[in-house]
Amino acid sequence: MGIFGFYNVRKPRQYEHKPIYFDPRKEALEKRIHKVKMEMGLEETDYEQYKEEIRGSFIEGTTHLKKSKNKGDDMRNRIYKNMRLILVIAILCFIFWYLFLK
Repeated sequence: MGIFGFYNVRKPRQYEHKPIYFDPRKEALEKRIHKVKMEMGLEETDYEQYKEEIRGSFIEGTTHLKKSKNKGDDMRNRIYKNMRLILVIAILCFIFWYLFLK
């Protein structure tokens, strides 16, 4: 009876992703309506202004990210530094293996 159980294995349940509908025209219309209401004075808070303030606040709040931004380090430069560090560590490990373990 146990042998037959291997042939009739149930398939795992599939993940059913239901995407959220996104309408770029509707979002653009809402932005335009918001701008018009701001110009007319019906709304006083401008949420787009807050988004721009939040965007750079994390980098300005940390010292090491601020230093790297001021020095002009970008992602490619950091990757180059990390690869150079890994290469130096690999060379040191090889020298240690060759001198002491061989």
